[in-house]
Amino acid sequence: MLTTHPYDDDHLREECGIFGVVGSEGAAALAALGLHALQHRGQEAAGITSFDGRQFHTHRAMGHVAGNFDRDDVIRALPGTIATGHVRYSTTGETALRNVQPLYAELQSGGFAVAHNGNISNAMKLRRDLVRRGSIFQSTSDTETIIHLVATSSYRTLLDRFIDALKQIEGAYSLIVMTPEGVIACRDPLGIRPLVMGRLDDAIIFASETVALDVVGATFERQVEPGELVIVQEGSDGHEVRSIRPFAPVAPRPCIFEWVYFSRPDSISDDRSVYDVRKGIGAQLAIESPVDADLVIPVPDSGVPAAIGYAQQSGIPFELGIIRSHYVGRTFISPGDKVRHLGVKLKHNANRALIKGKRVILIDDSIVRGTTSLKIVQMMHDAGAAEVHMRIASPPTRHSCFYGVDTPERAKLLAHKLDIEGMTDFIHADSLAFVSIDGLYKALGEAQRADIRPSYCDACFTGDYPTTLTDQDDSATVDQFAMLAERVM
Repeated sequence: MLTTHPYDDDHLREECGIFGVVGSEGAAALAALGLHALQHRGQEAAGITSFDGRQFHTHRAMGHVAGNFDRDDVIRALPGTIATGHVRYSTTGETALRNVQPLYAELQSGGFAVAHNGNISNAMKLRRDLVRRGSIFQSTSDTETIIHLVATSSYRTLLDRFIDALKQIEGAYSLIVMTPEGVIACRDPLGIRPLVMGRLDDAIIFASETVALDVVGATFERQVEPGELVIVQEGSDGHEVRSIRPFAPVAPRPCIFEWVYFSRPDSISDDRSVYDVRKGIGAQLAIESPVDADLVIPVPDSGVPAAIGYAQQSGIPFELGIIRSHYVGRTFISPGDKVRHLGVKLKHNANRALIKGKRVILIDDSIVRGTTSLKIVQMMHDAGAAEVHMRIASPPTRHSCFYGVDTPERAKLLAHKLDIEGMTDFIHADSLAFVSIDGLYKALGEAQRADIRPSYCDACFTGDYPTTLTDQDDSATVDQFAMLAERVM
């Protein structure tokens, strides 16, 4: 099998997307629409669980939302006014149907379905302890650990048992949990993964990004705050919405890569447009790393906003020098090496008439292994470019992520192995530059990165892994935390 995403395969993979509806007829249909808008966050599998007031209904499948949830018979089999959905890219656990979410279990208190965006870094330790105590796991997903912690908790109420479970887990999570009483939506105390809340008439909607609210016609109300649990219960007089904060307060550290790549550019976060921030990163990149050239060319699609910002700041024309086909399936059978080689051009192709004889600046969001950049630079050379300069709208990715992003082992990260000069030689570019870490923070409205308690999780760039340690625990080192952050491979 040959992937027909040869220029997407070297990106950091999105962490998953979640969507929940409380109090709307045809909740599963709304969930399917919302998941369509979040498809970019996970493309391996999708699932929806609904509750009709008496029992839970689930449909989970490998592949995209389209093709699995675009049939009337599937949606009709998911009745009820409450539903939650999930699109998956596996960061923990194998790619298999048993790991597709929402995960569901019958507990003593009734049905319990959970959709999770993030990664539980101590899942393996918890799993070993739970199995030793008699728990029987049905999946290899870290998310199932939450279900078993709830089931084995000694607290009386389901809410207290759920909070007890959350206090035992480490890492990153945005969760939508569905029970017969309603929905609980929450974020980890650091707020690493995003989660927003909206309204559609009388219904309450939760989603990973505001774009999913837009698609279903919901109005954005607010983000779920780091460390907050929002509890929505259906009643005879409408919804009861409560908010509790059971964790000790810590300084939030949301993932900075949401701004660089993960979120859709038409989403809004912290009252700012993701698109505008990405243009600002490109402008900052032009200020820090100018170069004489004829064209600014984005690597589609993720490099487009930053390339626009770079072009506007530098005065160099923005052009589409790489044309992307939007009609290519994910995989196809390759009968031989010649077709395999030709297949990489199904997704992207150089605009040869534009590029020939020109000095071009390629703008991309990141370099991970470097294989993508190598292919694209070679594509420009093959199209007759006089010079090829690469500019990257994020700092060098030198460290692995333990918070729900599928990062290669650190040894496979190009920026860990090589300095800038070595990376330039590896991708065969005339020059290579990255936006600085302070420049990235400037594009986000700050003067620079704060060395102590920065505003975002930027560990993939800096190696500064956030923890929920309190002020008196500041002596803990990054290396100590990294040793604790188990990653299930």
